[in-house]
Amino acid sequence: MNERTVRRGRRAIRLTHLDRMMWPESGIRRRDLFAYYEAVADAAVAHLKNRPFTMKRHYTVPRGPFEWVKDAPAEMPEWIRTCPQPARSRGGALVNYPLVNDPLALLWMIEFGCIDLHAWTARCDRPDRPDHVILDLDPRNGAAFRDVVVVAELAREALDALGLESLPRTSGSGGVHVLVPVARRHAYPQVREFARVIASALRRTSPKLLERVNIDVKMNGHGQQFVVGYSVRPLPGAPVATPLRWDELTPDLDYRALTPAAVAEHVADLGDVHDSLLRGKQRLDRALASF
Repeated sequence: MNERTVRRGRRAIRLTHLDRMMWPESGIRRRDLFAYYEAVADAAVAHLKNRPFTMKRHYTVPRGPFEWVKDAPAEMPEWIRTCPQPARSRGGALVNYPLVNDPLALLWMIEFGCIDLHAWTARCDRPDRPDHVILDLDPRNGAAFRDVVVVAELAREALDALGLESLPRTSGSGGVHVLVPVARRHAYPQVREFARVIASALRRTSPKLLERVNIDVKMNGHGQQFVVGYSVRPLPGAPVATPLRWDELTPDLDYRALTPAAVAEHVADLGDVHDSLLRGKQRLDRALASF
């Protein structure tokens, strides 16, 4: 069968084009993409819940044409809630963002054409108060993934010195996201300044290494959407943006081996290793005052 219906109580959605080959180099079809998101739905939805969600809609295959869709489309089921937010790009007019608050809503987004998942670092009820800081580490100038891992460890050490817990996540595209869970008390300018100072300190202490690894902090901004953990990336081999424990992020890690099948198994074995990101109580006041 090339389609099937998924039901949750009185709600149902139809999943179509199940036989479409999405990643021919890995033999991954559309049915496999649905199966992966069903397997990790509880963990993924926990990190998406109540966050304004932006749909990156692929028309057919991962490396084909796509569009960014911010407003909830007319065909979206009425039971998927929305979060209206003013947008500077629209002169203050509202964008009606969808909220991916349950597994069926997640599957609807995949059926609509989403492959990876993009949301705010703040939630709808306090859109100006993020609950985590992002240090987005990416290789440049031909750097290897192991260089990015070394910089992630340096960031961890700097954060440890400030008494702050951090969590690592592969980006799925050769980088690493270092995440700092925080209480929803700091506005975006404070959070971005904190990230900027950490990045500047790492550039001063390891200038040669930081010529090969870029630290991007601009996603710590109001209205910025960022890829969420457990997202399959529309890249060769279907790598996943994978939440990890620090002891799993090693220089010899092959991030491309973190495929949907491997990550589903990881979640089945260990659960959501970034569960603490959902209950951030850390404050940045002392760290900001010391800069």
